[in-house]
Amino acid sequence: MADAVLTIKDLTKRYGDVEVLQKLNLVVTRGAIHGLVGLNGSGKTTTMECLLGMQGFSSGDISVMGRHPRDLWQGQGDVVGIFDTPGLHPGLTVRQCLEHARLLCGNPVRTPEQVENLLGIGKYSGYKIRQLSLGNRRRASIAHALIGQPAFVVLDEPFNGLDAGGVDDVLALIQKLNREEGTSFLLSSHQLAYLENICTHLSILHQGKIALSASTYELISPTESRLRVVCNHPEAAYQILKQTVGVIKMERSGPAFLLKLDGVGPADINHKLVMAGLMVSELQPERRDLAALFQDIVNSTHKVKKQEAA
Repeated sequence: MADAVLTIKDLTKRYGDVEVLQKLNLVVTRGAIHGLVGLNGSGKTTTMECLLGMQGFSSGDISVMGRHPRDLWQGQGDVVGIFDTPGLHPGLTVRQCLEHARLLCGNPVRTPEQVENLLGIGKYSGYKIRQLSLGNRRRASIAHALIGQPAFVVLDEPFNGLDAGGVDDVLALIQKLNREEGTSFLLSSHQLAYLENICTHLSILHQGKIALSASTYELISPTESRLRVVCNHPEAAYQILKQTVGVIKMERSGPAFLLKLDGVGPADINHKLVMAGLMVSELQPERRDLAALFQDIVNSTHKVKKQEAA
């Protein structure tokens, strides 16, 4: 694809007889913040190591910024990867690590001091990496990657070790770089709520395959086909709703009703109840979040396995 920074086609990776990745297909479009979600052992880190040229693969094709993973060095910092365990030299100070990165970078656009301030670690400039907390080592790793102006950033579990303030800072930085510099991102994380809030696209990796991939809006946007309703007289509401054309299913829990609708919307339901003299205190389209979507995929796989075993 012409607008893709990453294209993976039929990627297969084996360790002996174990097939960790099974004909995996994934596309990250230019300018996207793309989240990769999966259980531990699903193949997220292996996928990232393969696309960054850190290990070979059994079959398939990978193109990163138009290059094979083994040729990424030719891009001189166009693509950077940051993994769960920070890999900076423990005996060097933060500033020494950043000075070294600047010397190696083909096109440094920021000074060590600038990236320290960008990540909020200026006061740790003289600290050795081994003296930092895990969260600040994470910040130092991201600062290290941003000495240049990468077009594509791959982040493996970017929020690990960060406190709430640190997570907010990293999320804000990702959005800033994406918005102002057009940087594309591939984020792998089990922190589903963070990915849901920041990603433009999401892919669910399960048992070595991409089970689902689409824009975040398509996957988890609010829908008016299911509606939660709460009003002051549940019994009267029940009688009205069960006779309402377009209400095809109704579940009741105390004063609340969960409706499945076809051909009618929240405004129609609200009007019907209000005209009957009822006071509607809640009218909420049900939102399908990433956690629920992910759990549906995991559960459906387990269900198929049980049926096959039977």
